[in-house]
Amino acid sequence: MAEKVTIHSAKTNLSKLVARAEAGEEIMIYRGDKLAAKIVPANDATRLPDRKPGRLKGIIEWDDRFFEPLPDHMLLKPRNKSKKAP
Repeated sequence: MAEKVTIHSAKTNLSKLVARAEAGEEIMIYRGDKLAAKIVPANDATRLPDRKPGRLKGIIEWDDRFFEPLPDHMLLKPRNKSKKAP
């Protein structure tokens, strides 16, 4: 079960909480009654999504216009921020 700590406690004990996360524990940090953040093991591959190249082939389709240059009215125009006195 994940441990719940307050933000103040997390600030005070950050290095200990990180060590516990490295050992496989999940730490949930709360601001009042609301979950603000989680500290989880960085090498926990079970939490990463299955991201293999080509996985969405045939699911997502691109309109050919996607690769065409944008029309002029959709481009950002550079702004001259320097104001020189005449």
